[in-house]
Amino acid sequence: MTSIKEQAAISRLLRFLQDWDNAGKVARSHILNNFIETNQGKTAPELEQEFSQGASLFLVRLTTWLRLTYMTGSCLDKLLRSIGIFLSAVSSNRYLIEFLEVGGALTLLEILALKEIEEEDKKEAIKLLQVIANSGRKYKELICESYGVRSIAEFLAKSKSEETQEEVQVLLDSLIHSNPKYQNQVYKGLIALLPCASPKAQQLSLQTLRTAQSIIGTTHPGIVDSVLKVLRTMHLEVQYEAIELIKDLVNYDVCPALLKGLVALLKPSFKETSKQQSQIVSDSSVLQLTAHLPWLLQQAAAAKAIGILARGNASVAEEMLHLRVVHSLMAAMGNMDHSNSQRQASLTLEYFVQLFPVVEEHVRRSMGEELYKLFRRNAEDLYRKIDSIQADILAANEVNVTKELYLSGLSDSTMSFYFGHCNQGQVAYITHFQREAVGEKEQQSLQGKPGSPGCVVGKPGRRKEPGPSSG
Repeated sequence: MTSIKEQAAISRLLRFLQDWDNAGKVARSHILNNFIETNQGKTAPELEQEFSQGASLFLVRLTTWLRLTYMTGSCLDKLLRSIGIFLSAVSSNRYLIEFLEVGGALTLLEILALKEIEEEDKKEAIKLLQVIANSGRKYKELICESYGVRSIAEFLAKSKSEETQEEVQVLLDSLIHSNPKYQNQVYKGLIALLPCASPKAQQLSLQTLRTAQSIIGTTHPGIVDSVLKVLRTMHLEVQYEAIELIKDLVNYDVCPALLKGLVALLKPSFKETSKQQSQIVSDSSVLQLTAHLPWLLQQAAAAKAIGILARGNASVAEEMLHLRVVHSLMAAMGNMDHSNSQRQASLTLEYFVQLFPVVEEHVRRSMGEELYKLFRRNAEDLYRKIDSIQADILAANEVNVTKELYLSGLSDSTMSFYFGHCNQGQVAYITHFQREAVGEKEQQSLQGKPGSPGCVVGKPGRRKEPGPSSG
């Protein structure tokens, strides 16, 4: 038999539930305000005590009202915060199950897709999804099985609030951890976000991709092209994150494609923009440069990234020599349409010159003594001092150290790189130079003459202590 005190508590609960059932929108808004103020941060046992062991009766009413009214947005923020008090309470697993059993997760995902709903309301929905995801692996799987990754990723791309976007990143980061069944789905969703128009979404996606890549271990075939296209951005914070991801990707099987792609960006093709430009009836060079700007930004970023990779790993620097990176860097230095491309390419080339004697010789010969002295005196400011003729010399250079590298012998790391990853065309290219080398040696032995002055005798190698050479 219940005590008088317990009967009084049950009566209060019934009156409260009756008041809720009979209340209109305004009255329910007041009830929610009072509930949030008095119950924020309470544990599940404390909530049960507050509701005389009938807290679930109020939660089911909140969930039902949510499903009936979420499309209209009526008191949605207060409603979601009230549900959040139940779901985030300590020892709240029972409330979480009750919420999910009536389709709560699907409702939250549907809220993210509705244009009529305010950004703040969607932010509260994201916070509830965070609570669900952090409750365990099976709950992460439930979100992913409900097409959650696509809905969350699309919302991140379209959101106008950076604070909300950061909350979405927290959710995606949670979904990538301890979720082996669907972690690849999250990984692909992040890659799909990279071309989006929101710089903040790109930045956060790149950050989360670095975490995802380390967890998954294998790479997606489309990641190289997607990351390289991000380098067209004019937002430095996005470029920084893209280069950080590139630094990570060098350690995976996509390294050859990544390096080849970076070097190719130093000599951009304007075919796509030329098609767009032909539709504009104008001879204005300003319009043309504006159309080409993303590719010029990409060129500068690629030169910067190559320099960072080369300084971080001498083996990677040596591998890029075989991709004719020196020729491409000099071509970028001659691009007078974009000073930052010239500056970044010049700084990167300076490092290659310091590191490899064979590069120094070829660059000096191609530039000529006067231009080479300007370059070695201050590579960063070279673009300010060269004239159009010198720029043309750089742009039209035919530097190719590849042949001499093969004639002098490849390092172990480079051999491993090429024969581990190269295609049949590259193998044929190597074999061609090997045959030429044998022919030249036979000819020299017959004539009794040393190697031709155009080649470096001995293994090119790397300088142990890079430093400026004499002008």
